[in-house]
This record gives sequence, C-alpha cells and structure tokens, in this order.
Amino acid sequence: MASALRVQVSPSAFLFTNLTGPPSATAIVLVCNGPGELTTWVRPLAERLHASLALRPRQPQAATELRLVLVPCPNATGHERQAAERLGLFSSIVPAQRFWKLLLRPRRYGPWPARGVVVFLGGDQFWTVLLKARLGYRHLTYAEWVARWPRWNDRIAAMGPEAARRLPSRWSSRCTVVGDLMADLSETARAEGPLPAGQWVALLPGSKRAKLLVGVPFLLDTADRLAALRPGCRFLLPVAPTTTVAELLALAGPANPLHRHFGSSEPRLLEPSAEAPSRWLETAAGTRILLVEQHPAHGALSQCALALTTVGANTAELGALGVPMIVLVPTQHLQVMQAWDGWLGLVARLPLLRWLLGVALTAWRMRQRGFLAWPNISAGRAVVPERVGPILPQEIAAEAADWLSHPERLAGQREDLRALRGQPGAVAALATMVTDLLPTA
Repeated sequence: MASALRVQVSPSAFLFTNLTGPPSATAIVLVCNGPGELTTWVRPLAERLHASLALRPRQPQAATELRLVLVPCPNATGHERQAAERLGLFSSIVPAQRFWKLLLRPRRYGPWPARGVVVFLGGDQFWTVLLKARLGYRHLTYAEWVARWPRWNDRIAAMGPEAARRLPSRWSSRCTVVGDLMADLSETARAEGPLPAGQWVALLPGSKRAKLLVGVPFLLDTADRLAALRPGCRFLLPVAPTTTVAELLALAGPANPLHRHFGSSEPRLLEPSAEAPSRWLETAAGTRILLVEQHPAHGALSQCALALTTVGANTAELGALGVPMIVLVPTQHLQVMQAWDGWLGLVARLPLLRWLLGVALTAWRMRQRGFLAWPNISAGRAVVPERVGPILPQEIAAEAADWLSHPERLAGQREDLRALRGQPGAVAALATMVTDLLPTA
C-alpha cells in the first residue's frame, strides 16, 4: 500500500497558494488520532512547548500559535476533540471528521499563518504529508517503529535505534534518536499527591464502548471477588477522557446486555463529602472503587501495586509508569469486541454483517495473535501476563491475589517495565527539534 501511494499520489498536488495569514505569524500544528496518543504524546509535548516558547493561546499576544489537527482513525472514539479542549493547550482544534475539508479549504479553519511546522504524533503518517504540503509548512515525524515517508520529512525523531536503522541511508542524516516520549510520564506523576494508605489495584476497562461493554461488568465482578480474597485491597478506576461516569454506571447495570453474565450487581454512585472529596462507586457487595476523574491519572496510577487492564494504549501508559499489570481479553463475548486496529476493525463494523464478521474475525485474530500488550510487543517477550480466552472474574481475582501476596514478583515486573522505557528526556529533545524547525525570520 505504501509503495502504491508513492507512485500514484504526490503531496505537491495538494499545495496551493493564498491560504495563509500574515507572514509574520507562525504555527506549530500537532497531528494526532486517538485518546492514547493525545494523553501520552501530544499533551506532554504541548506542555513543554508552552514552557519553552511564547505560544497562543496561553500567551494571547504571541506571534506563534499551537494548533491541533485530529486525523481519521478507525480506533478513535469520536470524543478526542472534547478531551483536547479540556487541556486548554491549543488555539484551535480541527476534529477528525473535518480533516478532508481542512485539506480542501484550509481557510475555513484559519486564517493559517504563512509559515509553520507540522508534527506527526499518531495516526497514518501520510495524512501529515498531505497536510504539510497543503499548508506549505515544514514537517517533523515522531517515529515509534518506522518513518514511512522520509523523503517528505524535514526531520525525523526516532523513538529508538531500531526505528533509525530502518531508514534508507540517504535519509539517515535527517533522523535523531530522541527516546521514548512515555519515559517522561513517571517524572510528572511524582508531583501529584499521595493516595490514602492501602494496597491499591487499578481497574482499566478501556475507553471505547466495545471494550467497556465487557470490561466494566467484568472488572466490577473481579473487584468484588478480589476484595473477598484480600480484604485490605483498595480499588480505583480512572475515568477515560472519552467517557463519563454516567456511561460507566449505565454499563455496570441492566442497560448493558452483558451485565447478566457477571455476578456483580448494579453499583451506586457515592458523591463527594467532607470525608471523601472524590466520587466513588460502591457495588452491592460493598466494594468501593475510587473514580479518578482528573486527566491524565498518572499520579494515582503510579501508586498502584497492580492494574487489571484491557489491551490498548493504556498498557503503554502503565508500562511507562512502571505499574505491574495483568492484561485481559475475555473472548466469550466476541460479538461486541470489534475494537480492533486496521482493516479487521473496519470490516467488523459493516452494517448487517458486522455481528457475524465481528465474531469470525476476532476469533481468527485470537488464534493467530502475537503479543497484545505494548510492553510485550516492545520487548518481544512476555513481560506482563496476557490472559486471552473465555476467562472468568473468579480466575483473574485469584491470579491477582497471588501477585499481590508476592511483592517480590511485583517488584520484578516493575523493574522490567522501567528498563523497557529507558531514560527520561525525549519530550525535551523533541520540543527542541520542533523549535529548530520554526522559521526565525
């Protein structure tokens, strides 16, 4: 597919004149696709750029503005724009559904400064090639595994040596290894306040509805069973920026068609009080689960002894924070597990046939799968346990209790996770590369 695009599509065909605003203004345009990248890549870089440069919107009189463009992605939730707006970091945000209109008529979302830098931070790298050509801006790609369009990049920031080695030698001079952006997460998490005393277990059911349908009742049932095995356990659930507490409550009750398959009854919401300033869920069995509603929840997560999580970018976040985890993919409800990447996810969403295809494709992927958790993918080995199949809450509760009763095993997994991420400093290095690409005159 990549080679076909190279032959048939030239980004220069999208370059037109008379699109931009005053020549004295400049723009930094960050490009992203989904909630995981928004939290772990975009937000840290945007914060760093604001700290080192005078940028709008935080400095309204500044000559340079920071913008965000969201690109089409089958794995996005559709709520990325709202999540980005809450950060207060961008002078404008173009949602993914308007990306093609942006390419055709940029001035509908402008005026655009005459000069700037487009920075790829997630999605299909070719979308940023088109955008930078359309705007006439310079282009920087953060390459986690491979830079697919080096010819049309002014600079390439590689996560590690492997991504740099994959570049053809003629483009290697454009590449700098900056490190893993997620390695900085543990540094920022330390600044947040401590949790109440106790052995905390994080519950991460996901951010997409397909995962939440299974994950919410499964994890609430697991929490009840784990609390019975280890009465000293305390639980927290980070509320993803692309969902709400109301949605979690609905999915934990009879409105969720999968609720009847699990033992936990519908929980009730405990509002903040003088004794408990945060909101909590309380199950019918009396298990209380702290709702962490600030975004991101890195400070709270970093203090957990263990996390029970679905697959996705959250496994990369937990790994960066050094939080031991058990990764869960219950396959007994395949008809709703259509949240896969790439063409499989697209086909599984087809009207009428999506139930049958969703079951068939997901079952096939389960049989053919490699590693699913990001720490395991990165290491090429099983650093964290992945439990895939018709798993049950009682099985996961027993396994979690066993991990929690062996702190030396948890410490070993934590050290393995930290070793995978490398040293902090990637965000600062990437911010420097962005600044160096900005026009100076």
